[in-house]
Amino acid sequence: MPRPVRQIRFNAFMMNCVVHLAPGQWTAPEDNSVGYLDPDYWVALARKLEEGLFDSLFLGDITGVYDVFGDGPDAALRTAAQVPMNDPVPLIPLMAHATRHLGFGVTVSVAYEPPYLLARRLTTLDHLSGGRVAWNVVTSYLESGARSLGQRELRAHDERYDRADEYLEVCYKLWEGSWEDGAVQRDRASGVYADPARVHAVRHEGRYFSLDGIFQCEPSAQRTPLLFQAGGSARGTRFAARHAECIFVGAPTRNGLRRSVQALRDALAEAGRAPDSALLFAMFTVIVDETAEKAQARYAAYRERASYDGALALLSGWTGIDLSRYAPDDTLEYVDTKAGQSALASFSKLDPQRTWTVRDAVEFVAIGGRGPVVVGDPVQVADELQAWMEDTGIDGFNLAWVESPRTFHDVVDFLVPELQRRGAYKTAYAPGTLRDKLLGNGPRLQPPHVGAGFRAPDRDG
Repeated sequence: MPRPVRQIRFNAFMMNCVVHLAPGQWTAPEDNSVGYLDPDYWVALARKLEEGLFDSLFLGDITGVYDVFGDGPDAALRTAAQVPMNDPVPLIPLMAHATRHLGFGVTVSVAYEPPYLLARRLTTLDHLSGGRVAWNVVTSYLESGARSLGQRELRAHDERYDRADEYLEVCYKLWEGSWEDGAVQRDRASGVYADPARVHAVRHEGRYFSLDGIFQCEPSAQRTPLLFQAGGSARGTRFAARHAECIFVGAPTRNGLRRSVQALRDALAEAGRAPDSALLFAMFTVIVDETAEKAQARYAAYRERASYDGALALLSGWTGIDLSRYAPDDTLEYVDTKAGQSALASFSKLDPQRTWTVRDAVEFVAIGGRGPVVVGDPVQVADELQAWMEDTGIDGFNLAWVESPRTFHDVVDFLVPELQRRGAYKTAYAPGTLRDKLLGNGPRLQPPHVGAGFRAPDRDG
């Protein structure tokens, strides 16, 4: 008896900027990446993604600028490599109002603001979106960001995750423990909006944070937003296994991706969770058209237009290594830095069968960052995505864009129908919150997730 076809999930991976993972492409006359300042740009994108039944529009973010390459920001500024960049959070209510089902993931760092303020902002977004918000928890990796926020230097890599563990504990206490389920009554006859006996102050004294106060916000549909994480280092993997419900993975080869997936599944088991309790999304770029010839021609044009300097600025920032000090044919070796260790590991450690030069890595990241690029007609691309799913054990794809808005329009118009024809892609959204839609186990965190342990007892239950 044949195995059932695995369902592929898609997130659209964006940033509130001109250049995300394809430096140089904004210069094409038909590209509209510079429209990122226009509200209609985002509304139209959200509606198109919902037409294509994408699970979410995921908004990345960084604090700081890429100033590692050449010991300054010039290359990033010239090529618009993730600068200028606006705050992604205000986009979510705008797009949520224009859609009914599309989820919205947002990257917000735990490095520079108290947990209380961030918890309140995310609860507000969850209310305004009807329970469609996910939080990508990051610890920040740019020295320029630390300096911009008044810190003399970036905290050490592993300490950032130690601090993030406590940060999440405070957030869980606020989201899950301050307001009981029956606290909000909205009783017009008695004039009682909330029962004070069911609202509790959160008291926390830890290594990094202290708190004594009631959470201002009444519970949203999910209480705790759906939790995403992308840590690829050993310490980041342990953090993801403890907290994440969806995990981003990125590797340029199948061997590397397979190793990352297995490490995460093992870490989930070691954390006392089922190995399949978190969905794993791989970073990918898809260039699809009606015919393979058209797709290949566009890919060739993209390669011709790609900015080598912009890619150098990005890769230097991700790894913390000034690549201007290396020759193009030097081998890219792994060294520990304070920056994002997973970026360098994906090119130098995850796949021992592949040796990368600086030139190899820079040319690779110039189109789509650290994820593979798949080019072809709908049948070819669908074949390739299904093969990666089966070979690596991932659950879906975090799709980057090359040309805006064409990349996602082509996925919706060409690729999605082919996947649906194969039974490999949904034909309608599931009901409920984003957590319901993705995990299918209700709107709230469920045991044995660590956050569920902070839930206030339900007196009516």
